[in-house]
Amino acid sequence: MDFTFKKYKELIQALKDNGYTFQTFEDFIKKPNDKVVVLRHDVDRRSKHSLDQGRDEVEVGAVGSYFFRIVPESNQPDVMNKIVDMGHELAYHYEDLGMARGNYEKAYELYKKNLTYFRKFYPVSTICMHGSPANSIDNRDIWKKYNYRDHDIIGEPYFDVDYDEVFYITDAGRMWNNRKVSVRDKVTTKFNFPLKTTDDIIKWIKSGELPNKLIINTHPHNWSNFGLLWVWILVWQSIKNLVKKVLILIKGQKSITVSDYKKTN
Repeated sequence: MDFTFKKYKELIQALKDNGYTFQTFEDFIKKPNDKVVVLRHDVDRRSKHSLDQGRDEVEVGAVGSYFFRIVPESNQPDVMNKIVDMGHELAYHYEDLGMARGNYEKAYELYKKNLTYFRKFYPVSTICMHGSPANSIDNRDIWKKYNYRDHDIIGEPYFDVDYDEVFYITDAGRMWNNRKVSVRDKVTTKFNFPLKTTDDIIKWIKSGELPNKLIINTHPHNWSNFGLLWVWILVWQSIKNLVKKVLILIKGQKSITVSDYKKTN
C-alpha cells in the first residue's frame, strides 16, 4: 500500500541503492554533494509520525530535515528532542504573516520570537514557509519587507534552490507533484517526470533518468501504518483536495520563484 511507513522506507532504500547520498537542507545549502537527495519534512500536524520517518531514515543511513510549526499539533518538545537526538536537522516552518493577519510588523516580531524558541532545541539555520491553503495570505510575503538573512538563516527552499538544477518532489495533498491540489507547495521547473505513486518514484530512481540532485518533501501526517488511520487519512485528504481545487480555481495561486523576492533577499 502507498503512503505507509513501509513504503517510505522502500523509497529511501532505493535512493541509497542507486547512489544517492543524503544531506540535510542546511548542509545542502552550504555545499551540495554531487549526487544527493534532501529529505525535507513539513511537520504540519500528527507530529509523532515524524518519529517513524526519522527512525526509518536512521536505519537506512539517511538524514532528514524536519520543519516544525509553532502550533501545538506540530510543536511537541518531546518529539523535536527525539528528532534531534536521531541526528536530523530541525528547522522552522513559519506562518507568522498569516497568524498576524497581514500585519507585517506584528508578524516579524512573532517570527523572531518563534525562531528563538526553536533554537532552544537546535541551532536553526533554515526556514520554510507553511502554505496555509485556507488563508489568502502568502507567508512568504513577509520577505518583501524584511530579510531572513538578518537572523543567521542561510536558506529557504522556495528562494534558495534552483529548481532547474534540483528536481522537487512533494506529497502535498497526499499525491505526488499534483499541482491541482497544491495551493502553494509548488515550484517553477523544467523537469517533468510523471508521478502518481511512490512506486513510480522508485521506478524513476532505478531507471537512472532522474537528475543527480533531488529534494523530496513529505508531510508526516500523510503517512501511517496500514489500518483504520490510513483509511481515515485517505478519506479526509480526498475531501480536502476537492476544497483546495476550488481554492486554486478561485484564487489562481501561482508558483513563486526567487526572482519575485530578490530585491530584499
